[in-house]
Amino acid sequence: MRDEIRARNAFIALWVAIVLLKTVLAAHLPLFVDEAFYWQEGQHLAWAYSDLPGLTAWLTRIGVALGGNHPLALRAPFLLIAALLPWLVFRITAREFERTQGWQAASLTVLLPLAGTLGLLALPDAAMALATLVCIDAGARMLRNVTPGAAVQLAFGLAIGALSHYRFIAVVVVGFAALLLLPAGRRALRDPRVWVAIAFGAAAWTPLIAWNMDNAEAGLRFQLVDRHPWAFHADGILFVLIQALLVTPLLFIAMAWAVRNLRGGDNQAARLFAGLGGLVVLGFFALGFFADTERVSFHWPLPGYLALLPLLPAVLARWPRPWRVATWMLAVLGLASMLAYYAAVSIPVLRAQSAAWKWYPSNFAGWDRLATEVRGMRATMPPRTRIVADNFKIGAELGFALGDPRIQVLDHPLNRRHGRAPQLQLWGLRYSDLAETDGAPVLLVVGASDVQYRDLLRRYHALCDYLGPLPPARVLNIDHGSQRFLLFALRGAKQGKPCTTPAMAWFDTPVSGARVGRKFEVGGWAFKDGVGLARVDVLLDGRVVERAEYGLPSPGTAAFWKISTDPQHPDVGFRATIDAGGIAPGRHWLGLRLHGRDGSVERWSEQPVTIEGD
Repeated sequence: MRDEIRARNAFIALWVAIVLLKTVLAAHLPLFVDEAFYWQEGQHLAWAYSDLPGLTAWLTRIGVALGGNHPLALRAPFLLIAALLPWLVFRITAREFERTQGWQAASLTVLLPLAGTLGLLALPDAAMALATLVCIDAGARMLRNVTPGAAVQLAFGLAIGALSHYRFIAVVVVGFAALLLLPAGRRALRDPRVWVAIAFGAAAWTPLIAWNMDNAEAGLRFQLVDRHPWAFHADGILFVLIQALLVTPLLFIAMAWAVRNLRGGDNQAARLFAGLGGLVVLGFFALGFFADTERVSFHWPLPGYLALLPLLPAVLARWPRPWRVATWMLAVLGLASMLAYYAAVSIPVLRAQSAAWKWYPSNFAGWDRLATEVRGMRATMPPRTRIVADNFKIGAELGFALGDPRIQVLDHPLNRRHGRAPQLQLWGLRYSDLAETDGAPVLLVVGASDVQYRDLLRRYHALCDYLGPLPPARVLNIDHGSQRFLLFALRGAKQGKPCTTPAMAWFDTPVSGARVGRKFEVGGWAFKDGVGLARVDVLLDGRVVERAEYGLPSPGTAAFWKISTDPQHPDVGFRATIDAGGIAPGRHWLGLRLHGRDGSVERWSEQPVTIEGD
């Protein structure tokens, strides 16, 4: 009894603390781009969408309808679902094993980083995790005896999963296989009430199937074909290693131990949990060697981990005390690390310090500043001005910030790469020609950092094809230009003039992150298609420190950028000597100010250099 009370009190204290902390973080964390698009879907209510079934969008609609257009309100339904999950794990574990183990498993649910951070973002994983646990609970109950209540619970779980995500089909298929492997499972599957529940769950897929039938299977093709290479790649081993870190290494070992030791035991529920969890996790591990590596996928095996959680207290009980303590401490450290990451993303100063890192959180960065800039620029334009976004990310984020879910979006590779292009087309939000505005002015918002640099000039020329020569842009560099937006005021129909684009530039020396002395050389190239550049200034920490010598031969630049039309090619190189004698040693940011011959002035993205002392 004392052990149970101690375990219960520890769980409740941990649960309250984490729920409160996540609520605070959710109120301050900038909106992730997928969340913004789900909000936009929620403003266009439907049974299904190009990327997902309808439930996630419905939950976002409920959140903002009750709490207003605020990130915390948007995320509130997901936070609530996530807060329920540990209690479900307790219910399952306490019934099948004992109450002390139930409280321990509930605490592990809170601490498991992938489960403990659920709800911080308004993503479908929270509802899919709920559906998984509801189905696991119903399945374990039916192994003892099929009752109307268990059948209704199974139907409810299957329906929630079907309305959450395509990936839930893996839980359905593996769960059915796990039941077939068990004598009690096969007996339960002979009961007609179970098949009524399964039929109800299958019917919940109808909206998604109907959407795909009406739209040339666009959603299925994206989820099953377009986004995956379906060719072996060794990067899959990184997926497994990342999972071991995200679960935390000792918990990962305990889960593997649970599958190995309990699959042949007498407890039918334990075998169900081990079979379901182990097969789901191993299935996604195998998929990692053939599937998409460009988009985030580290959360895919979570349903399998949830199925294994009820088994972990018994496994850990057999470990020596030092190993048990280390397991719990590593879990605490893992959750703390992920929460600390979200906290750092919420603080602009900390986020800016990561600007030169490979893992810079661009999908969280700069949306509030962009919305402020758009409001200010639109206020200087005629009342009929329409906002047009470069891609779905900008359209959704600006839509949320401005309360406008009908911002039109240009055709963009990102729209297709993330499966959002068909949905934008259905909403009538795909914008392709300035003539569509009937002569009304357009404020075009372009994400220069949303395209790989090698493809950026081609993207600019595509914009010219859509819209004609681009006027001078208002440049918004966020976090030293790691997130970079260009705002164009377009007026009237496009004209058949040569393509004028924003400037392009590059530092050949020093390289990003280099250590330099008090006096150092800066060199590189810069050009501006259509008109050329008149001057290049070198900046350090945002201040002009030297006017570069511009117009030096750089034949390799024109050879690489074959479509460039800058009239000054091949003489687009620059060079300057920087005297940093009056600047304190340490990390500083090196940038450029590019003056176009058309009167435009653009700040280029900055890169870090470390100035060494005397």
